[in-house]
Formats: sequence, structure tokens, C-alpha cells
Amino acid sequence: MSELPFRFFALRVLRTAGVGANFVRVTFGGPDLALLASGGRDQRFKLFLPHSGQDEPVMPDPSDPEWFTAWRALDPAVRGIMRTYTVRALRRAGSEAAELDVDFALHGDTVPASRWARAARPGDRVTILGAVEEDNAGVDFRPPPGTDSIVLTADATALPAVAGILAWLPPELPAKVWIEIPHADDRRELPSRADTVVTWLIGDGAPPVLEAVRAAELPGSAPYAWIAGESGTVKALRRHLVSERGIDRRAVTFTGYWKRGSSEDDLIAEVSA
Repeated sequence: MSELPFRFFALRVLRTAGVGANFVRVTFGGPDLALLASGGRDQRFKLFLPHSGQDEPVMPDPSDPEWFTAWRALDPAVRGIMRTYTVRALRRAGSEAAELDVDFALHGDTVPASRWARAARPGDRVTILGAVEEDNAGVDFRPPPGTDSIVLTADATALPAVAGILAWLPPELPAKVWIEIPHADDRRELPSRADTVVTWLIGDGAPPVLEAVRAAELPGSAPYAWIAGESGTVKALRRHLVSERGIDRRAVTFTGYWKRGSSEDDLIAEVSA
């Protein structure tokens, strides 16, 4: 699929709300947010946050097609802090202004995005790079033709994407889901028309997700698997599903949302190199 257009949006925080023990939901608005598109599912976008003491993130010219090169050339201590997030909800109700909900997992104040979200207040300014067409390259969940069931595994960082995927699934499609979370209060309702079975793996006492999946009977004869979370765990799960379960590698989508021992800045530098 060819990559479709994306554009920058200048947004402000409208409100915040706690979601479970380790999440905060931030609702954004902006004058042109109605142009933002979402394909649902695991729709991602780039979020740019200001550094402490800045009123808004320092960004390159948004019309520059080489914006990433220009952003990389800026002083890392000054340029907007870039992170990847999932559209939790995008609302356009009648004549009301559009609103974007984003769920932030709270990892402590040493993590810039977590620190920002915990302190976010109405009026705080950010920039996002988001899609302007619903069918866009920011959606990875794409079951191939002939899929008769779904397998999802995730940790807390991918919980918003799992919620979006389950809400998108068609009626009665069998889906088995494993989600690792740090605290029981992080469990939430995950509405879906599909025939879902969700297993919550809670805290350090829970079996690792790889162990839980290995012990499980998978649904259907032609499953599609979507795996997201810590990079090492994701790779191990993919090996298991492809090599041990015989799932066609083309029917497994896997994404490392984070890597143990590395920050997203480290990963960006690694990819750029």
C-alpha cells in the first residue's frame, strides 16, 4: 500500500481524566482538527511535546516535505519531543468542534511523555502529525482475505490499540486476547461485536504472555495475529506463532512499541542510522 498524505496539527489540551491506575486520558482540540482522519483499529500518529519551560514544541516548518531531516537537525534539548501514540477516539458530533482522545500509560516522571501527561492542563499546546485520509499507512491491523479468527497480544502500552481493534472487528468473529497490565485497576471494558475472550495477565505474579499463549488453544484454522508491546517479547511471540504454531508469517503483524533498556529517542537514532 502506498503511503497516503499526513499533515501537522497544532492542538491544545481540553481536559484530562484518569483511566485505571496507570493511565491518563488527554482530550485535545484544535481549529483544524476536523481534517484529521482515522482508520480506526491501531491508528497511530506522531505526537510532539514541549520541553519543560516551553509553551509549545519547537518544530520545523510544517510545509517542509523533509520535515524529519529538519527536525533531526534541531538541538535535541530544544526540538519537540517526538513520540508515537494511538488514536483512542476521534469525535465529530454535528457542529461541535472535533475532539481527539489519547490514552497515556504512566511510567514515572523519568519518561518525558508520562511526565507531561501527568501534569497536563487545559490550554497546554502540542503538535501532532496525523493522517488526512482514513485508509493510511498509520494502520497496521490488516487481516488478509480468508481470516477466520483473531489472536491479539499486548502489554499496557498497546492497550489503547487493542481497544480500537476490538471495537472495529465484525460481529461474531472469534478473537482471543492476552493483555499484560501492571495493576488490576488497569482492566477496562473492551466493547466488541466479535466473539472475544480476553485474558488479563496482571502484575509480576502473572505468567509471561509467551507462556500463556503457548498453553492456549488458538481459535480457527486461519488466524490473523497482531502482537505489540516490548520488542523482545514481541519477537519471541512471533517466532512461536510462525515456527511452532504454523501461522503464515504474512498473517502475523508485530510491532515493538518499546525496547527494554532503550528510550524512544534511542530507537529513533537507531532507525535513522
